[in-house]
Amino acid sequence: MNKQLLRKSMKEVLANMSKLEYEQYSFQIARQLGSLPLWQSAETIAITVSRVPEVDTWALITRGWEEGKNIVVPKCDPIDRSMMYYHLTSFCELEMVYSGLYEPDPTQTNQVDAKTIDLLIVPGLAFDKKGYRLGFGGGYFDRFLEHFEGKTVALLFSQQLLTEVPTETYDLPVQQLITEKEIYTCFSK
Repeated sequence: MNKQLLRKSMKEVLANMSKLEYEQYSFQIARQLGSLPLWQSAETIAITVSRVPEVDTWALITRGWEEGKNIVVPKCDPIDRSMMYYHLTSFCELEMVYSGLYEPDPTQTNQVDAKTIDLLIVPGLAFDKKGYRLGFGGGYFDRFLEHFEGKTVALLFSQQLLTEVPTETYDLPVQQLITEKEIYTCFSK
């Protein structure tokens, strides 16, 4: 299956999830992540601000703040398809950009060096047990992961876990996958 068809198919699968399932599974995934040493030991956590049907990250951001973590969120540059991370201390420091996404407002937040990120939570539409992912099609994370040396994890609903996802030579896997049911270790650095 090609990437565009798989993206469309996965979006349809996720759209059929009930609000109650979405909330419950997001809670279970967050609880699984919070129990891991890689979350507990991380001082700086990079995470996107989710929108339905992605696993809810708003509660994870709040949890990170409550635990004294540095939460950093990406700002995408559509011209060169790069990402920079900014330190977020309040949801009021976000601005709505294209496609209804929330990103940090650079006039209210400070950019951080990617080398300070201990844990990177990588979004995606579909994953396989090797840690490969099908993203949303922008290529931002593929470019960022190429030079990232910290720990990586993806949060996904079990419906998003496939036998195989189409990959290209530049695709890089994440180290762990967390669903509402299980945690999969793909590889470790």
